[in-house]
Amino acid sequence: MSVQTTSVEATIRRYILESFLFTDDESQLPDDASFLEEGIVDSTGVLELVMFIEETFDISVEDEEILPENFDSVTQLARYVHRKKESDPT
Repeated sequence: MSVQTTSVEATIRRYILESFLFTDDESQLPDDASFLEEGIVDSTGVLELVMFIEETFDISVEDEEILPENFDSVTQLARYVHRKKESDPT
């Protein structure tokens, strides 16, 4: 795993912990924990998460990309961010 990947995952994890779990205890959020199945993020939270991703990583999230396979865990979200950055290097 590259330093850049680790940095993206760390940024996402920190946001989820602070904004949805209200803690800084990283053990509360395994990388592969499902945001939806674990009740961490609801439908409104997904919209907040999309805004965070767009602003933080300077990418545009298309409506059809807001899917569980892209937004349902720290790992999946980090992979999504990397794919978007690679396909649209600004």
